[in-house]
Amino acid sequence: MSDVERRIGLVSDTHGLVRPEALRFLAGSEAIVHAGDIGQPEVLNALRAIAPLHAIRGNNDTDDWAKDLPDTLAIELAGVKLFVLHDFNTTRRHPVPPGTQVVVCGHSHKPVIQEHPAGFLLVNPGSAGPRRFNLPVSAAQLRIGPGGRIDAKLVMLL
Repeated sequence: MSDVERRIGLVSDTHGLVRPEALRFLAGSEAIVHAGDIGQPEVLNALRAIAPLHAIRGNNDTDDWAKDLPDTLAIELAGVKLFVLHDFNTTRRHPVPPGTQVVVCGHSHKPVIQEHPAGFLLVNPGSAGPRRFNLPVSAAQLRIGPGGRIDAKLVMLL
């Protein structure tokens, strides 16, 4: 493991809106994960211009441009095993793989970082897109430190 802290940007529920505040926050990430409800392919292009992108389809990503996006994604980034799904309530249909260290989800637009009883860190970055109800506009970041230490941080964009 490296002595250098590594950063993974996390976003969800952009619904076609690429906020400059989100792009500034994600700058410097070594990878970006989008947990669905992307909204438009231009969102993917804007994020790919910053860092390698790992994205899944959300329940609103039904147009042709999204047909090749997976419903879930099990990946390893910066030595950390992540599982990405849009709606955490669908884990019965999309079970969390054994050994997963971080689950990234979206759908609810409610930012959350919590240790799950099943032994993984659950991160919902909230919505980086249009404001919904009185919920914040937010994104998140994983910081992978020396020895594989995992810290997560939420940031309110507006």
